[in-house]
Amino acid sequence: MNLANYPGVSISVIRRLPRYYRFLGELSAKGVESVSSREFARMLGLTASQIRQDLNCFGGFGQQGYGYNVAALCNEIGKILGLDNRRRAILIGAGNMGLALANHMRFGDRGFTLCAIFDNNPERIGIRAKDWQVQDAAGIEAFCKAENPEIAILCIPKDAAIRVANDLVRWGIRGFWNFSHYDLSVDHKNVAVENVHLGDSLMTLSYRVNEL
Repeated sequence: MNLANYPGVSISVIRRLPRYYRFLGELSAKGVESVSSREFARMLGLTASQIRQDLNCFGGFGQQGYGYNVAALCNEIGKILGLDNRRRAILIGAGNMGLALANHMRFGDRGFTLCAIFDNNPERIGIRAKDWQVQDAAGIEAFCKAENPEIAILCIPKDAAIRVANDLVRWGIRGFWNFSHYDLSVDHKNVAVENVHLGDSLMTLSYRVNEL
């Protein structure tokens, strides 16, 4: 399945799918074969009708009196999210955040192959992060032209992201996972962007604690 086949699906539905996928994977690992929408909703803190409505956007996958086949639904959601495409990604910025992602993020489980890490700091170039050796950022263009990665993970300062974004798009990058505190989607409407603002999440937590 491809999301392009479902143009009317809202982004709020799409953002819930990875959570469904994760919980179904955990159930499958425990040997659970089926789950009702009510049981699944209780696990997720949602309503059964919400889950049914979300999944019906893609055709619906449940069986009356049985519920959802856990392994099959997990597999179908993975296809909807494009996790079987194994998109090639580069990581730019081998500071604390970049190295933490390289060392601990299981990219393969999420449909990506991390194929290179770059930095322009001489003290970072050459160090290892798991299976990758940090390369000189001066070689990004040549690497992109030779290896055709689609995704760039940006763990660099805002000013640097502004400078390199246009070049990356010109070199074939089609999506950004962006930790730079610069909203790339403002200037790059022809690429997919996920801006990650950890500070925003922390302030949201502050609000929710205030409301307790």
